[in-house]
Amino acid sequence: MDLDCFYAQVEMIRNPELRDKPLGVQQKNLVVTSNYEARKLGVQKLMFVKDAKEKCPQLVLVNGEDLTAYREMSYKVTELLGEFCPLVERLGLDENFVDVTEMVEERLKQLQQSACSRVCVSGHVYNNQAINLDDTRHVRLILGSQIAEELREAVYTRLGLTGCAGVAANKLLSKLVSGTFKPNQQTVLLPESRPDLIRSLDRIQKVPGIGAKTARRLEALGIRNVCDVRAFPSAALEAELGAALAQRIQKLSCGEDESPVTPWGPPQSFSDEDSFKKCSSEVEVKEKIEELLHNLLDRIHKDGRQPHTVRLTIRQFSSTDKWFNRESRQCPIPPHLIQKFGKESSDILSPLVDILLKLFRKMIDVHLPFHLTLLSVCFSNLKDLPCGKKGSIGFYLKQMSPPAGSGKRAREVEDVSQEEGNTSWNQNYNRTRTTKSRKLPEEKQRQLKEAGIPPCPFHLPPGDIDPQVFRELPEDIQQEMILEKPEAMASCSSKCPTRALEKQVLEEKTSRQAGIVFPPHVDTKTFYELPADVQEELIAEWRNQRPVSKTMDKPPEKPKASKGRRNAAPCLSQSNSLLRYFKPQ
Repeated sequence: MDLDCFYAQVEMIRNPELRDKPLGVQQKNLVVTSNYEARKLGVQKLMFVKDAKEKCPQLVLVNGEDLTAYREMSYKVTELLGEFCPLVERLGLDENFVDVTEMVEERLKQLQQSACSRVCVSGHVYNNQAINLDDTRHVRLILGSQIAEELREAVYTRLGLTGCAGVAANKLLSKLVSGTFKPNQQTVLLPESRPDLIRSLDRIQKVPGIGAKTARRLEALGIRNVCDVRAFPSAALEAELGAALAQRIQKLSCGEDESPVTPWGPPQSFSDEDSFKKCSSEVEVKEKIEELLHNLLDRIHKDGRQPHTVRLTIRQFSSTDKWFNRESRQCPIPPHLIQKFGKESSDILSPLVDILLKLFRKMIDVHLPFHLTLLSVCFSNLKDLPCGKKGSIGFYLKQMSPPAGSGKRAREVEDVSQEEGNTSWNQNYNRTRTTKSRKLPEEKQRQLKEAGIPPCPFHLPPGDIDPQVFRELPEDIQQEMILEKPEAMASCSSKCPTRALEKQVLEEKTSRQAGIVFPPHVDTKTFYELPADVQEELIAEWRNQRPVSKTMDKPPEKPKASKGRRNAAPCLSQSNSLLRYFKPQ
């Protein structure tokens, strides 16, 4: 589905007085789109404003540089289509792929069961090809055309937008055939007409999936359309482009596309850009970066996730390569800045500008003259807030309303949640395990006693709780979570200590069978509560250590360095060694 003159339609919905007037949406000095009233009078897409005014003096221009309204309407369309079919894939702001295969199969069953076997196509048939109702492929596509008609009607009724649709066997063909009849119409492509549709593409770049750079490489080989691709030797094409790209282009040139319709999800990145005739000073660059950041930070705040990577893209002026001469640099966002996303933008704006200017200086020598025509800022690698993801330690350690005198614990819990996204699992685990356990309130102790719930780290409350995370929480937190689940009180019994003992015996037996020899000061119960990778690391270090005496009162002396021992095992007092958490008491 391809919406008609999308930006112009949104503006006419926002201001109905513009509906019957020739309307153009302006970005900088270009008319990026126009309604059909303006197109009848000669206004074309991407026409300069000056030329458009000469063609159509009565043209009404609306500034469309702020994409917020278009973006919001675009998501409404995709969500609406998703109510009918879950397989909806966004393609830009104004296009969507919809896989209606299951809906077609369901209607085909109903058609076969009904007395009436007549079906009528909705819209046009490409090349006016005759329909054969004895061909199941034709019938399926006819049913698809009826669904497309219903979807377009729903979008118009609920959102006031018109659009075109292409009905075909794959994404490539449906996109190509959708623009055959415009505006507000739809076209079905039957299998027999596929070669005619592909041959109608006079330029190779008109094939969706073949970009400008690839098209230039193909043109350098003398390939200008799909017929040239078919005639070009496969081995020579693979030698020039590589096997994967060459085979993909050959399939596309035959109308073959096996890519599935991938349901849309939250945006994977947030970006904004600004184009201009000339930007030639660092001061101007800084001002334009600040303008882009204001809009982006607002969008990220509404989204609720935190970006971890920032990218800056520039385009330098070139008389030979006007549109595609871009260069980018990116870097991770420092952890202390990540935590500030979603809060006051003034606290994060200045340091982000500094980061982007450093990226800019990596691409441009500011001491020499330069001429930019575009700047773009992109935030990517978006992640949920640490405390909002179910199954993570931050989810269970959410800040509660603490009882009197427990403010310190609340602050410690909050620290763990905030730092989870920037530290390893081991660091979070050790932070949690070494936090001083608080004493449960008397009321909760009484509830535990009455319910017969002993302090057992292996008893899980019922529900969709991640058992691995639960077992690695402090015991007092485990008990509180059990109390929050009333059904857990009935299931928890005096068998819990027995299970724990059985588990310990089994673990000790397993360790003997595996040849694990624990140092005398190591608590095996604590060891088996560690993640598997940490256990493996500890075992490897223990095997490289000399035996440690139970009565050792001080750390062993640091071994003297020698030329012949470059790979000496780390000592117990090494600061980054896991063994420092298992020192004898």
